[in-house]
Amino acid sequence: MPESDRRPRLTPAVADVRRAVRETIADLPEGALVLVALSGGPDSLALAAATAFEAGRAGMRAGAVIVDHGLQSGSADIADRAAVQAQELGLDPVRVMRVQVAPDGSPEAAARQARYAALLQARKELSAAVVLLGHTLDDQAETVLIGLARGSGSESLWGMHPRIGFLRRPLLQVRRATTHQACRDLGLDAWSDPHNDDDRFLRVRVRHRVLPMLDEVLGGGVALALTRTADTLREDAEALAHFAQEQILDLVEHAEGGLSLDVGGLGANPPALRQRIIRLAVQSEFHVALSRQQTLEVSRLVTDWHGQGPIHLPGIRVTRDGRRLVFVAAGTAD
Repeated sequence: MPESDRRPRLTPAVADVRRAVRETIADLPEGALVLVALSGGPDSLALAAATAFEAGRAGMRAGAVIVDHGLQSGSADIADRAAVQAQELGLDPVRVMRVQVAPDGSPEAAARQARYAALLQARKELSAAVVLLGHTLDDQAETVLIGLARGSGSESLWGMHPRIGFLRRPLLQVRRATTHQACRDLGLDAWSDPHNDDDRFLRVRVRHRVLPMLDEVLGGGVALALTRTADTLREDAEALAHFAQEQILDLVEHAEGGLSLDVGGLGANPPALRQRIIRLAVQSEFHVALSRQQTLEVSRLVTDWHGQGPIHLPGIRVTRDGRRLVFVAAGTAD
């Protein structure tokens, strides 16, 4: 049989994953090293295959990082198998990293923290331009829905960022079914993580129970609608952040032990922008993240001023002094 007849045909699923990767790495220079965070599951395996193809075509290098959390029986063998698959796809370098997951707190959060620390280490050691993660549109929808149910605030509804630092997520507009189909089309034997079917995990219950029920009740398209919502909220938030950065330069003055903000300028802004400016000022000066309730209390010194005394926040005292709000570290002399 001719060699060309043995090549996997370019199916719609394979083309979709490749297109997503191509668009994600298009801004990188020739010769750059692109790493794929590979678990061996269908999402990351489809991503690895697409990256090997697209990076090579663009004159870049493609490698893989496999993180072994050591949380499951045989995890070392699973990681080694993924490394072999990466090498067979033409990825080089391929790095397997064994990590220790802290026993305290949420095991999911601890594993995620250990994983990202390992990816950062690999990126530095290998001088990679970016690390690609295999999160799909369905993962994004689950993240947004969980954030909505927990009432965690608008930032939780942004979902996962397509790009944050050296991490990029090419597949946030690609369905999970597409990555699974791409693996089948390419003849790739993906690993099935038993944790993905373990109802002890909230995300698994959302995936297998909640989203299918919502699709049935609402007539389908829920995952896509949730990701569109996340994209819209993230775009709005980025615009507000830009305006807040511009405004704060005109409103802020340094004060002994802290800073002050012009009341007139704050009051002229709509609430969403005013509150963002307050949070940004406090975060920048004192490295404290204000809750919504704390921010609203400070905002009332602008919009509902009737001579009330100072507001005491964690490590910060806020007072109104004429036409300025003064923020100083707690304990600073008046």
